[in-house]
Amino acid sequence: MKIAVVGVGAMGSVYAALLADAGNEVSVVDTSDEQISAIQEHGLRVEGASGDRVVRVHATHDPGDIGAVDLVVIATKAMHVRAAAESAHPLLGPETVVLPIQNGLGSAGAVADVLGAGRTVVGVAGGFGASIVGPGHAHHHGLELVRLGELAGRVTPRLERIAEAWRAAGFTVKTFDDIDRLVWEKLICNVAFSGTCAVLDLTIGEALGNEHAWSVAAACAVEAYEVAVASGISLGFDDPVAYVASFGAAIAGARPSLALDLRAGRSTEIDAINGAIPPRARALGLAAPSNSTIVALVHALEARDAYAASSA
Repeated sequence: MKIAVVGVGAMGSVYAALLADAGNEVSVVDTSDEQISAIQEHGLRVEGASGDRVVRVHATHDPGDIGAVDLVVIATKAMHVRAAAESAHPLLGPETVVLPIQNGLGSAGAVADVLGAGRTVVGVAGGFGASIVGPGHAHHHGLELVRLGELAGRVTPRLERIAEAWRAAGFTVKTFDDIDRLVWEKLICNVAFSGTCAVLDLTIGEALGNEHAWSVAAACAVEAYEVAVASGISLGFDDPVAYVASFGAAIAGARPSLALDLRAGRSTEIDAINGAIPPRARALGLAAPSNSTIVALVHALEARDAYAASSA
């Protein structure tokens, strides 16, 4: 399969390296000069739960250098998805499928708006705990699950072909007829750990082991779960606290990507993760005070860091 990965941060690196190592023709696209130069010169290195490998992939800033592919994987942060989709037009052929894989809500809809609902499928990855070690070098703590679904409708033969390509590369993949379930099961885990670990600068394991941090994380998860249930979304569990704890225990040494972004002074995805819960709660006559507080605290820290940077 000919594949382009747009956004070669931590998770994009894992996708690209394993898919390329399995024999697919993989190209990566990113706006970072440092990242692209390192991959061009040294190859793409990924280590962790999948082993330690260096693969050669075509790395470029310009999707026009690649041409049409079978599959476009958009692996940017949520706030960059629309721009990534706009840049992906040169990668499209008549049968090209576009697979956005982000945290939070809204990415698939943004891609469908730009590139068409008919070619858009939905991906949710969980349990990887990935981070960038250095330019062209990523690490991941786990290799748990990639969930895939069609944007509009049940599982199709094309979705199963994509799933098989990912399975052949070592990923555990499940396909779903119900995309709301696949998105919300991951979102409930994200809202527990992303903002909480960012505000407190904790690993997931540290948040689990600190009763005060865990009380906040668990409350965020419960609020998201209540919104999902009230929205009529069918979930595969009825105890969100136990579900989230089990998810976190598998990648205890990792820091959520949102926490890493805040540490590095980068913009975060908080509005697409914890920030997605309060407005949906209000529309249903529910409250989400824990998620609202976490969102306010993350934005306060972002503002603090921006002020410090401008005053330096």
